[in-house]
Amino acid sequence: MKGKRWGTPEKSCCVQTGRTAVDTLWGGLGTPLQDNQGKLYEEMRRTVPVVDAAVNKIIRLVGGFEVHCDDPWCKGELQRFYREVQVGPAAAGLDQFIFQYLNDLLTYGNAAGEMVPLKNGRGIGALYNVPLENISVAQGDSPLELDIFVYPDGMTAKKAPYPERILFSALNPRSGEIKGRSLLEGLPYLADILMKIYQCVGSNFQRLGNLRYGVTYKPSGPLERGSAKEIAANLAEQWGKAMADSGSIQDFVAVGDVDIKVIGAEARIMDTQTPVRQILEQMIAKLGLPPFILGLNWSTTERMSKQQADILTSELESYRALLGGIIRRVCAAHLHMLGASPELEVVWKSISIQDEVEQARAALLRAQTQAIQGGDKNGTAG
Repeated sequence: MKGKRWGTPEKSCCVQTGRTAVDTLWGGLGTPLQDNQGKLYEEMRRTVPVVDAAVNKIIRLVGGFEVHCDDPWCKGELQRFYREVQVGPAAAGLDQFIFQYLNDLLTYGNAAGEMVPLKNGRGIGALYNVPLENISVAQGDSPLELDIFVYPDGMTAKKAPYPERILFSALNPRSGEIKGRSLLEGLPYLADILMKIYQCVGSNFQRLGNLRYGVTYKPSGPLERGSAKEIAANLAEQWGKAMADSGSIQDFVAVGDVDIKVIGAEARIMDTQTPVRQILEQMIAKLGLPPFILGLNWSTTERMSKQQADILTSELESYRALLGGIIRRVCAAHLHMLGASPELEVVWKSISIQDEVEQARAALLRAQTQAIQGGDKNGTAG
């Protein structure tokens, strides 16, 4: 059995979770996966760089993976499928699909994808990351069943004709609920305060950094009071010439009681370092990453301790557990369409060099323990 490679004349079936180019009107069936809250999370990632960087770091730290099985032909076919399966209109590779799937899962709390088979039924020809506004979900006949609705005309919700092809995941849903919760939940309030601080800092520097001067002329006698208007106009003209951006330094000379002050020179710009750091600490605590990974060196001795590494590893392992089921389902569906059903195992790459060292040390200790136990048994038997 040999499947067709991506890029050959074999064509994939159409995507059932697509949408025609008309305005969206929710038909009232199921729970829409994309709402205003999701748009808020998108805007927060766009305006707060540390949040966007944290999500991207988590995706990269989750790392790559391989799918193993005992059958040699299936193993080779999975390697080809991993490299060459089409993902959307311009990408290829199962890892590209999974990384975008995880990106949606972290940002919105939900992620959806579709397996698009070849027209001849000989395997999966493409994978499609479904925009969450294109589908809605609802509880099926029992609390353990899920109904998925699509919008083929862009307006009317209908049950997906092939729900077995659709992949869906929810991140940390509440008990009895279908929709998950975004990793960014609870951060919009903090992000709003942070943006207000940055906006005020920018406004203050615009006012105080670009110096403005106040020139005050005080007439000292009756003669000057009578011609104060003409004198003030002459002063304004000469001051304007002196301050003109002509590329050369000009002096301003005035006779009489003339007072020149910088507007706002007495005002002090508020120190924002402490409130900004407090807000960022709360945000990073929610995101689950050590600060220095995001370039925030708040301490000269800051480094990743063993405790921080263990906590970070446990966070990443939880995401890997969610993605592992999706990967096995995609690969199993592809092989099943080719007439094979082997046992599959998803093997993730080590998260970091530190993890590799710890794993090697643990393996050495286990081997030493087994050797000691084996020697004790042999000595007792003798």
